[in-house]
Amino acid sequence: MTAFFIAFLTCAFASLVGREPILVARLSERLGQGPGLLALIWVCSALSAATAAWAAQTIAPMLVPAAKQIFVAAALGLAGLDTLLRRQRRLPVEPTRSLGAIGAVLLFGQLTGSASFLILALTVLTGGPYLPFLGGTLGSAGILTLAWLAGEYWEKRLPLRVFQYVAGGLFLLAGIVVLLLAKGLLA
Repeated sequence: MTAFFIAFLTCAFASLVGREPILVARLSERLGQGPGLLALIWVCSALSAATAAWAAQTIAPMLVPAAKQIFVAAALGLAGLDTLLRRQRRLPVEPTRSLGAIGAVLLFGQLTGSASFLILALTVLTGGPYLPFLGGTLGSAGILTLAWLAGEYWEKRLPLRVFQYVAGGLFLLAGIVVLLLAKGLLA
């Protein structure tokens, strides 16, 4: 159950500072809070979390325990760098109303985002894909649902840049600590 809560919290925090909530908030504001967009949020979150958990489940048996720790450190470091270096995209002047196009952009963003790296790391570390998958899905989709509800207020009321630097720094620090533990340099 610990893997569920860690995945939930880390994926929620990573999703909070990602591009996808801003995209969802802007689309929700311009296109309205339709149920199709909300359903798409949950489907894309589940698909990206399932893909990350499946990939980790495929990779994990090939790794010895020390390599698993180094893999987790690398995934945390990549999540930190992704969070720190990712910049927001501009929304097109006339955003599409096609749920297929919106879903493709949302799914690709989530597949390559920090939350997927974190699900990957937790699944490799724990060996079981189900709890990290469920926690990651609920954490990411929950934040995207809040962005869907907030609309234009998402960017206006939240200090997203501060959250971005804090999250990126914490993920990088966690990656460094795990790497030092794996190498035996930190006891």
